[in-house]
Amino acid sequence: MNQTFMKEKKILPLVLSMSLPMVLSMLVNSLYNIIDSFFVAKISENAMTALSLVYPLQILINAVAVGLGIGLNTTASFYLGAQEHEKANDSASVGMILSIIHGLILTLVCILIVPHFLRLFTQDEAVISYALTYSYIVFGFTTPITVGIAFEKVFQAEGQMMITMTTMLCGCITNIILDPIFIFGIGPVPKMGIAGAAWATGIGQIVPMVLYFIIYLKKPLPIRLYIRKGMFDPRLCRQIYGVGIPAALNMALPSLMITALNGILASFSSVYVLVLGIYYKLQTFIYLTANGIVQGIRPITGYNYGAGEYKRVRSVFKTALALTAGVMLTGTMICMVCASCLMGLFTSNLETISAGCTALRIISLGFIVSSVSVTASGLLEGLGQGTLSLIISFMRYLLIIVPMAFLLSHLIGATGVWHAFWIAESVSAFTAGAIYKKKIVHELLKKN
Repeated sequence: MNQTFMKEKKILPLVLSMSLPMVLSMLVNSLYNIIDSFFVAKISENAMTALSLVYPLQILINAVAVGLGIGLNTTASFYLGAQEHEKANDSASVGMILSIIHGLILTLVCILIVPHFLRLFTQDEAVISYALTYSYIVFGFTTPITVGIAFEKVFQAEGQMMITMTTMLCGCITNIILDPIFIFGIGPVPKMGIAGAAWATGIGQIVPMVLYFIIYLKKPLPIRLYIRKGMFDPRLCRQIYGVGIPAALNMALPSLMITALNGILASFSSVYVLVLGIYYKLQTFIYLTANGIVQGIRPITGYNYGAGEYKRVRSVFKTALALTAGVMLTGTMICMVCASCLMGLFTSNLETISAGCTALRIISLGFIVSSVSVTASGLLEGLGQGTLSLIISFMRYLLIIVPMAFLLSHLIGATGVWHAFWIAESVSAFTAGAIYKKKIVHELLKKN
């Protein structure tokens, strides 16, 4: 397959053609998150709180899987751009094997730590029971998640965005269909409650992995997976992990942040813990959409960087930034205008709805400015600069927000935690802009 379109096609049509399939799949994925939580909320507010407490560990699993996948994607894209196809194949093959190993380790670790993890935040046995029932089933599907994401990144490295969109849609739609059937019991299927939500989630995650494998076997692709002597080149592994570890840490930071914020908010009321959990389900609609744009530009930047097309790399960033800012503006308007309706999807408790409306409207103040950090991080990962991307995310998710949330919560109460979000986004955006100008623009101009 000829992939020179990545360095020949006009920038805006190229970014749109690569990003729109991912944006659509991310929109469906975020819709799945919302619908999944909507059905669980119908069980009870305790069940929804249980999901909120397990959510950080789910983020951690996805962070490791996606982080390694990004390392695979970036390395393979670079070698495809440099026309070194054997190394591109090695990158994908090594990345796939490592994904299987990571999946097995994560399954064991998460199942072992989850009881102790939950008791850090609640002693409510009903909530803990719900959370353990859900997590033991969901964590059993960890390896299919890691393998499916590795396949996704292989296809994305080749520019096969329509395939990744279709498979992700199939997984999400499967989950959405199975949720009410398994949770409430329809026809011959017995009512399973929160266990049904877990089974629906797990089966929905297996579907993409199976579809990717079938497509890989049936469709001739530039990258082929194999095991051969010498493929585990230490230099290649360093390249994959050099991007993959910072990217995984990058994506794991929200897990650490939510855990820390849950600890702060739990000292006020479990209502605020639930509100934070609901917010993170809702914000996926905005940030996963933006992430679709970022996923679209990673193989473009990696390919063009490998091919020496440095001016196109800068143009890709500017185009992606404008698109991401548009998504964030839309998200801000929705949260400002429809906060009460959004919270009402998950609870009928007036206290929770009131607290949630306040949180959504304050947090959304930082959405637009966060587009700078989100886009810059994606560009840096596409260029193999995972450490710089990690620095930006570390500021967004830990360095600024957690101390600020702790301080403001003592000054003005739980509402101070929500203000910490837009403050952290503003500081991080300024830092991301400075890194982009100093490290990327300067370096690319020198290469030209």
